[in-house]
Amino acid sequence: MRILGLIGEAVEAGARQQPACELIGLSERTLERWRAKDVDDDRRHGPKTTPGNKLSEVERKRVLEVVNSPEYRSLSPKQIVPRLADQGTYIASESSMYRILAAAGQNAHREPSKPRKRHKPNEYVAHGPLEVFSWDITYLRSAVRGEYYYLYLVMDIWSRKIVGWRVERTESMDYSSELITSICAALGVDPEGIVLHSDNGGPMKGSTMLATLQVLGIVASFSRPRVSDDNPFSEALFRTLKYRPWFPSRPFQSLEEARAWVSAFVDWYNDEHLHSSIGYVTPNDRHAGRDVDILAKRREVFEQARQRYPERWSGAIRNLDRVEVVELNPDAATNHTDEAHAAAA
Repeated sequence: MRILGLIGEAVEAGARQQPACELIGLSERTLERWRAKDVDDDRRHGPKTTPGNKLSEVERKRVLEVVNSPEYRSLSPKQIVPRLADQGTYIASESSMYRILAAAGQNAHREPSKPRKRHKPNEYVAHGPLEVFSWDITYLRSAVRGEYYYLYLVMDIWSRKIVGWRVERTESMDYSSELITSICAALGVDPEGIVLHSDNGGPMKGSTMLATLQVLGIVASFSRPRVSDDNPFSEALFRTLKYRPWFPSRPFQSLEEARAWVSAFVDWYNDEHLHSSIGYVTPNDRHAGRDVDILAKRREVFEQARQRYPERWSGAIRNLDRVEVVELNPDAATNHTDEAHAAAA
């Protein structure tokens, strides 16, 4: 039977059976019954009579005339039906109106003030350090209930190195501006063209901060409102920070104590933490380019181990290739990793 064959092909290609059945208009239960009875043809005959509650063509046109009239054209069917009822008129239910609008290609937002569309941030690809930075602010509990210290943290997404931080009592665009300026000075780099990605908070988009970025030539990039996935590197960094075994369970007793703890964390993260997303090397080693030799030496160790005990290896050694590119909010249609490998070859 053709339907069984089509669904079978879809499942073999990796599709799930339930969505495949829904797409073709068939329930999974019917599909299993056909398979059990070895049905060789679709024996469904469909309805033989027209539904008694079906609207006539004249009635459907009347619905379109009403919903597109000046009085109702900016309202949804859920607003139109009760208003008509208040006038002693009923022409169709809300669901019928929605179906008629959909069939006419008019089932769209009907108010003049349409919701603002939020587009995914631009894709940025880092091929080395000092190309794309990500930053954010997180809370650190203080000894005073309801009051917090604010940790500003900036990282290079290619190397994952924390390139700058500060802890303050308030969120401020002035602190943000000073931090970015000090980072560029400390790194001794020309900031022209560096991308700085953040969320939509006030310290990120304040006038002082934006003016600083413009003066430095840094490209500002922002997440969509309330979409944490648009800033994944900073979110992951904060999770690592707050899930450390030695992250204090009690509030920080002073601003100085909070700054001392963060300083120790940054040293550990940059110099000791073997980061899984960059081949289990430290951010500082990768930032300085030492990861190339580290990965090459690891490859030698694993190759020698496989030669000594070939029976313990079912295939090639683990992947020890360097991560050449890091993508921020990548476009689904582009594979920059393959492009980088091809260029290297």
